[in-house]
Amino acid sequence: MYANKKGISMGNMENSVKPHENKMGTMPMTRLILTMSLPAIFSMTIQAMYNVVDSIFIGNYDADGLTATSLAYPLQMLLIAFAAGTAVGVNSFVSRKLGEKNFVQANDGATHGFVTCIFNYVIFLLLGLFAVRPFMAMYTQNEAILNYGIQYLTVVLCFSFFSIVQIMIEKTLQATGNMIFPMLSQLFGAIVNIIFDPLLIFGIGIFPELGVLGAAIATVFGQFCGMVFCLCILFFKNNEVKVSFKHFKLNGSTLKSIYVVGFPSVIMQSIGSVMIIGLNAILAVSEAAVTVLGIYYKLQSFVFMPCFGLNQGVMPIIGYNYGARKKKRMYSALKRGIIIGVIIMAVGTILMWTIPEQLIAMFGGTQDIMDIGVPAFRIISLCFIPAAAGIIFTTLFQAVGKGLRSLIMSFCRQLVLILPIAWVLSMVFDYTAVWYAFPIAEFFSLMLAIAFFVNLTKGDFKRLDQKIE
Repeated sequence: MYANKKGISMGNMENSVKPHENKMGTMPMTRLILTMSLPAIFSMTIQAMYNVVDSIFIGNYDADGLTATSLAYPLQMLLIAFAAGTAVGVNSFVSRKLGEKNFVQANDGATHGFVTCIFNYVIFLLLGLFAVRPFMAMYTQNEAILNYGIQYLTVVLCFSFFSIVQIMIEKTLQATGNMIFPMLSQLFGAIVNIIFDPLLIFGIGIFPELGVLGAAIATVFGQFCGMVFCLCILFFKNNEVKVSFKHFKLNGSTLKSIYVVGFPSVIMQSIGSVMIIGLNAILAVSEAAVTVLGIYYKLQSFVFMPCFGLNQGVMPIIGYNYGARKKKRMYSALKRGIIIGVIIMAVGTILMWTIPEQLIAMFGGTQDIMDIGVPAFRIISLCFIPAAAGIIFTTLFQAVGKGLRSLIMSFCRQLVLILPIAWVLSMVFDYTAVWYAFPIAEFFSLMLAIAFFVNLTKGDFKRLDQKIE
């Protein structure tokens, strides 16, 4: 202990200076969740809108092109599942280490995230080079559809590095509480994509008419622009995490921690396509019913995407406060996240019940589609509110490193429960009863989520009562 010239104890002054506290540990919770979530909600809604607009451009160019890109969609879903799922693991790891004030490991986790990008890219580069033709040939022998699909998938998969890196940087920045720049990168990429889609598809002005190939080029160019934007933010702005390969060594323990959360997330995001394939098989007795299911999945993205945007904001908050052992704030984030999610889903439910005819009419639905779709939309939408709570519980499990529980929940919702229930209902009644499988599966999945949560409160969460010295 010693004093300066003014007689102030330097030891006391050092003790009185508090280290900088991340806003995730101090800001009022409702304002924090909205601050963190609204940018992600906005960007994901833009992405949902882009998917519809993109389909409209291709469909207006050539119906075979729309069929080809629809058949190609499962491999695109797989690409996003690997990229986003792995990035969720990095997000969870980095946010927890920041909460623990372990900045060295947080930086190391972010750097490991870039290494995983290379792993993922090699997988999809090989698929793009060798698997595209056999994959498309499994679904069609129509030469035009086959060629369109090969053109589209080859470009999207072989240049997937841009998308993989962009998603990784977005999730890494979100782990620090930075939600604005990830939103701007997605918005920038989507706008570039939408602008170049008609130019390259139809050959407007100086641009050549490339058709479906033009759509693929516009897609990867938008992803490239989004990646460059993210790289500029990561390396040229002052961020709470730093990526550096100087003295970098691959650490098996860090990779394991990332993939404990990331791999279940990859699986969770991949099984959605399996569920749709299964439901289409069950509904195959009615072409109109299959069409209704397709319309529903296009529309439901505008309801679920905001909820997924909410979970992107809530996840780093829960992870940070779990790492900081701030139990009360962690529970507050969970509770308020569920409330906001239920409000979002309630709005979607109201729309599905009050204006289903208008929603279906946007897709030019026939009378058969309208007759099946109106009651279907009303029945399926009963799953929205329990799904909101289930999504936030899944976010909690991922944020605290319990990714396996999220994986089990997704398997129950999308395979273990919904497909057998839908099949039994179609056998006992008819295909119009299949829609009830959605709310039934969501209800039982929510019960499972609550059971998992109660188990955590009696086990792992007890350590949060211990104060960090």
